[in-house]
Parts: sequence; structure tokens; C-alpha cells
Amino acid sequence: MDAAALGAFLARDFPQVSGEFTVDSVAPMQAVIRLSPSDRHLRPGGTVSGPTLFALADLAIYLALLAIIGPEALAVTTNASIDFMRKPASGRDLLAEARLLKLGRVLAVGDVLIRSEGEAEPVARAALTYSIPPARQAGLG
Repeated sequence: MDAAALGAFLARDFPQVSGEFTVDSVAPMQAVIRLSPSDRHLRPGGTVSGPTLFALADLAIYLALLAIIGPEALAVTTNASIDFMRKPASGRDLLAEARLLKLGRVLAVGDVLIRSEGEAEPVARAALTYSIPPARQAGLG
């Protein structure tokens, strides 16, 4: 699936996040997902909330996986770990750079770096594992 197909999938199957998160790019085993934070994403003190950063990381790995296996809405997170390293830059989009490290028959493992647009230092790092639906397991090696 390319960026447009992933965007259409989100609009159809996950309308609650469609338009909020956008697919910037897709490459083999990689995806870059963008979030333009609004007031609803902020915690007291004006920084982007941890749950928002987690949602961005989780969605980035999910879409990197779907770009390879196709529109499988039932792929699910089985493990996740996130490190919050610094406050995101104010007024800037967040970019989640997802990379799949292993894609097997049953599980996919990946990592995500989240940066404020234009900044080199990451604001968060996440490691996630996804379970692949049984219907897709037969076709993967």
C-alpha cells in the first residue's frame, strides 16, 4: 500500500483518526506519519501529551506494517515500550519515523523515532510488536 492507499484505509476503517494523522511517506519496511498537534493533544503546561505521542508511534508502526501486508484492520499491538526524552517544540508538527526490524509470519517488530519537524533530536522513542492476523500469516515467510 502506498501513502494514498494508507490514507484511504484510515478514512474508511479508522475515521476517528483520519485527517488528524497523515502519511508523509512510505518505503520498504518504513513509514513517516505526521501529526499537527491541536489544543486537544496538549496536557497542562502546554506540551503534547504522552498518550498522543504513544498513539502516533503505534499508528506509525501499524501503517508501516499495512504498507507491506495490505489493509488488515485486525493486526494488533502485542507489546509496546516508549521513552519520552524531551518536550516537543511548540507550534511544530510531529513526525514519527517508523521502521520495521522484523516481519515474520506471526509477529512484526519495529521502532519509531518521533521528532518535532525541523529538529534533529527525538522527543520520543518507541519499540512495538504487532501480531499479524492468521489469514495473512500463511503468505509471509
